Amino acid sequence: MSEVRYYKGKYKVKVLTESRGNWIIEALEPFDVIVYGEKVEVKTGGRRIVAPNLLFKRKSLPPPPKEHVYELKMEKKLRRLITKKEKNEQ
Repeated sequence: MSEVRYYKGKYKVKVLTESRGNWIIEALEPFDVIVYGEKVEVKTGGRRIVAPNLLFKRKSLPPPPKEHVYELKMEKKLRRLITKKEKNEQ
């Protein structure tokens, strides 16, 4: 296999094997990972089993998560109430 990808969009890794659930990767540069609440240092050449959705073809950060729909709805409602109050005061 030996395809080069980026773990979490930041760290260069080489894909050793692909399977349906998890992939085995080899680190091409050192990085830190949090596993079960503990910080684990992965050295160059270290191997890890990771989910394929954490590997990206290009070096970039994944898109930021979208705000919750409820929060956006409440923000719009608050803006409407503020503009309504401002109109009533004038």
